[in-house]
Amino acid sequence: MNTLIIHPEDSTTTFLDPIYAGIPNQTRIQGNRSKEEVLDLIQVHDRVLMMGHGTPLGLLSMNKFTIQNSGWPSYIIDEQAVGLLQAKKDSLFIWCHADQYVREFGLSGFFTGMFVSEVGEAIAYGLPKVSQKEVDESNAYFAAIVSQCLHLPIPELYQQVKASYGQLAQAGNPVAQYNHERLYYSTH
Repeated sequence: MNTLIIHPEDSTTTFLDPIYAGIPNQTRIQGNRSKEEVLDLIQVHDRVLMMGHGTPLGLLSMNKFTIQNSGWPSYIIDEQAVGLLQAKKDSLFIWCHADQYVREFGLSGFFTGMFVSEVGEAIAYGLPKVSQKEVDESNAYFAAIVSQCLHLPIPELYQQVKASYGQLAQAGNPVAQYNHERLYYSTH
């Protein structure tokens, strides 16, 4: 299986790097490509991992990609990618509010809702007494579990990540508790 990893380079999402560190047959793009090149790469890969900062409209480019006629914010994955992603049943969408993007366009795969990965986000989403240690623990645990499960088909990956990450949530990490409730899987 060949895997395309789209992870716009950004220092606040480097905790996701371990997810794809050991993937064989990977093409990793973090910037310096045009949107057209990215769309072409989606077509020729079996699995697509998309991660970083995002909104319900898609995965933000973080100004690392060449995007023609783009306003701000600009997206590397947005409505233009939907037709290509609908043909892929083996996708991971890991960004804040990816659930709204996936559901809006009837896509399949493993995806997250709002995913707290910073203390400021925790406060903004109603978790006011969260420490940096708890955020770091949640981030590292999540990335390690997803990495360990990437060889699995998406339904099994979802079940394993949900169960394993749930252990940290049950152990009392409030960030993991919040994020655990916002992990999803869908086939369309």
